[in-house]
Amino acid sequence: MPAVRAAGVAEVRRRLRRAAVPSRFDSKAYLGSPLPVLGVSAPAQEAIARELLRGPPPLSAGAARRLAAALWKGRFFEERIVAILLLSGHRETLGDSAWKMMDRWVDSATGWGLSDSLAGGPISAMVATSAPRMAEVLRWTRSENPWRRRAALYALNRRIRDGRLREPFRVIDRLREDPEFWVQRAVGTWLRECWKKDEPLVRRYLRRHAARLPPVTLTVATERAPPSFRSSLRARARRARRSRRGRAPERGTIPPRRPRPPGR
Repeated sequence: MPAVRAAGVAEVRRRLRRAAVPSRFDSKAYLGSPLPVLGVSAPAQEAIARELLRGPPPLSAGAARRLAAALWKGRFFEERIVAILLLSGHRETLGDSAWKMMDRWVDSATGWGLSDSLAGGPISAMVATSAPRMAEVLRWTRSENPWRRRAALYALNRRIRDGRLREPFRVIDRLREDPEFWVQRAVGTWLRECWKKDEPLVRRYLRRHAARLPPVTLTVATERAPPSFRSSLRARARRARRSRRGRAPERGTIPPRRPRPPGR
């Protein structure tokens, strides 16, 4: 089996290099990837994974998992994306070993390109049908790693698409004031997607919490909202921020020192 796996990895790398298209566009920076990017388009990545899965011979779930594990150790961004696509091809039959492997990957899937593909793809499919895995995702919201916290939101993909919003809102509520930009943006993204399924629910939620939501969260969450509703929420949030900035410190406390500008 190790020899077969090695041959599979070598074949995937050969196909990726052949499909790479040189470009002046900085894909690595755009994707926030810590890995070098070959320049293989998303359709080409999907075609490579599809050909591997279909064979001949077709790639079994076990073989796909082993090949994905080997590809995840590769040097290039696209190798990891193909690993995710191979698991997605067997998303209905993945078991505990695949879940444990992907759970280990979550912290190293840095940058939105990898994080969202992993969590929004095979992880989301497994979370959609499992209450214990949904409970694990809830625990991810307490992680010190912001990419795991963002993954907790993208793991809601299938549940939200299916209109099952109760558990997703528990995740969203835990992260609604997260300090990290990429988590804040993801909260907005999934509030926007929830809006498509239950607009009154999201309207009520946004009215209740607009004063504390980060600006990017509010902007993304209200992309589908009427302009008047969006403007009223933004005005409420601005008033709340001004009020917090102007609030006097409590008696007996020492105001924090402002950092000195460079050169002074």
